[in-house]
Amino acid sequence: MSSMPTRRTRRFAVLVTAAALLPLPVLAGCAGGGDAGEGDDAPAVAQDIGAAPRAKVADRGTLNWGVDALPATYNTFQTDADAAGHRVAGAVLPTLFTLDGRGRPRRDPDYLASADVKQREPRQVVVYRLNPKAVWSDGTAVTAADFEAQWKALRGKDSAFWAAHHAGYDRIDRVERGATEREVKVTFAKNYADWTSLFTPLYPRSVMGTPAAFNDASRKQPPLAAGPFTVGSRDDEQGKLTLVRNPRWWGDKAKLDRLVLRAVPRDKRVEALATGRLDIAEISPGAAERITKANAAKKKDRSDKGRQPSSGAPSAGGDKSDNKSGNGSDSKGDKPRAADATALRGLVVRRSLEPAYTQLALNGASGPLADERVRRAIARAVDRKAIAEYVLKPLGLPVAPPGSHVLVAGQPGYSDTSSAIGSLDPKAAQALLADAGWKEGHGAAPQKKAVGSLPAVPLASRTAADGHSPQPDEDEADRPDGTDGKGARDTGGKAVAGPARYKDGKKLMLRFVLPKGAGGEPLRAVGERIARQLDAIGIRTEIVKVDDASFFKDHIASGDFDLALYGWPTGAYPATDARPIFAKPQPAADGSLIVEQNYTRVGTDQIDRLFDQASSELDPEVSHDLMARADARIWAVAAAIPLYQRPELVGTRRKVANAGAFGLATPRYQDLGFLR
Repeated sequence: MSSMPTRRTRRFAVLVTAAALLPLPVLAGCAGGGDAGEGDDAPAVAQDIGAAPRAKVADRGTLNWGVDALPATYNTFQTDADAAGHRVAGAVLPTLFTLDGRGRPRRDPDYLASADVKQREPRQVVVYRLNPKAVWSDGTAVTAADFEAQWKALRGKDSAFWAAHHAGYDRIDRVERGATEREVKVTFAKNYADWTSLFTPLYPRSVMGTPAAFNDASRKQPPLAAGPFTVGSRDDEQGKLTLVRNPRWWGDKAKLDRLVLRAVPRDKRVEALATGRLDIAEISPGAAERITKANAAKKKDRSDKGRQPSSGAPSAGGDKSDNKSGNGSDSKGDKPRAADATALRGLVVRRSLEPAYTQLALNGASGPLADERVRRAIARAVDRKAIAEYVLKPLGLPVAPPGSHVLVAGQPGYSDTSSAIGSLDPKAAQALLADAGWKEGHGAAPQKKAVGSLPAVPLASRTAADGHSPQPDEDEADRPDGTDGKGARDTGGKAVAGPARYKDGKKLMLRFVLPKGAGGEPLRAVGERIARQLDAIGIRTEIVKVDDASFFKDHIASGDFDLALYGWPTGAYPATDARPIFAKPQPAADGSLIVEQNYTRVGTDQIDRLFDQASSELDPEVSHDLMARADARIWAVAAAIPLYQRPELVGTRRKVANAGAFGLATPRYQDLGFLR
């Protein structure tokens, strides 16, 4: 059967790009990670935002924020909603529950006086009491009518509304006015644990009231605002979207006059930051290293009293207006002028870990990976700790690999259940392959081991899409390495290739699909390390490099891969958000396979039942326990192997306050600004 994903739900694949290093046994209970409650004590990596009290932030200014592209739509419930669209929604629309530094939902008093589960049986009833000051930017009140319109648009009963997902809204029986129009009573047909995720962002009924407004008008026409900012102007030709203070905002006044989103390519962002065209932007590890080295040189210069900065260097202060003189690059546009090192010293790198991880995905639809023993062998052979060290240690970030597919350390309910698959053990991996019928040297002469260099035969057999065999990274000698005594520890350029394995005369060879663009180089380095670790147990890989634009759509979503690297976010609502990623694929009437977002195409009925139970359980501790049990089973089927939590690297100008690497928390847009 062919594989065809359905409409995308709230979770969106983290396409591993350069900026993020491209930058998820005993099965009873929470194996290996303790009980679900222990996860609540797991430390979260703190956000790094240049935190400052509002009194120390200037009451003026324009913050230029670099983005990949301007919003494709202002309606975040549409299938093509993107990161910039969500950022705009966060600044201009009601967010009923924001996330704190540990990713815990917290009622936002700017919108809600209270929100409580008033009844659990026979049906769950939630009552919201709205802040009486809450109004839309046209002066009309935020009322129960807005809630009702959003529910009707998103519940899935009217196909005229082209909504990306219906999760949670499809469980509601009715939404009605309470004692006043500022009170909203929501009655559920089926209990819903993640009820605090609903009605965020909240749109006015003018957007949600009709299919035409929902599907078409909301794409290009900014909605009425009810946040600290409202959409001012948009210039698609210059890639510039300006948000301005909302004069009807009733909460703490926005510190900024304007918040400008600018579409700037990732490879141009360091120069844009240095010249003042941008004040904040997500950057790549290489860019972060440049800024860090420039600041280290600044400290050295201070100790040399006789040294003066070059007179030709641009001012680190920059200008908040458009930079008319270019981006500070040389004529080729790929390297900064030497004098720009001084400008880089006006920047700072904010570092944290995102609520997201990069995984090794194994396509279990057919071929060798349809056998769980082969997938488990790969999971036992991949040295996750060494890979996490390779990616995160040079960035000065914690290197512990993720222990969960549904949450990251620090989030409520996090539990390390990875022992359900077993620890790193290449010998056990080889035994699993043998048990699956893949024998060493059957059908061909055994391969000779190449000690002290990259295994010549295996790497030569991995023909890349561009016709060249992969080469070792120039900086591998500087990366973490070592050995655990079993031969599987990542050893950089030094590796031992085990004999190839055969079954019924066929060599065990897997297609490893990776993006080939310049920004994908760090990800390819990770992929080549994994390939060498698999070489050690006799699994050969063919690394196939594909265009970045087609990587996800034409390969991951369509199932055209054996192995691949991509990532997923871990939200505050795993019972809802993670379910479509791990749901068991189901046959459709036309013979295709409905995979939702489970691109590994591996799932079980038991995992589905545990997700359903967790999403209906109103006791948080019980729901967390059910999710941990589901996660242990996801580990056991070995189709998704989380490798490292995604690094969040953000470059900012030094005076930027309350903005940077937000980690697990929701930005508080009214506090963003510049130090006085």
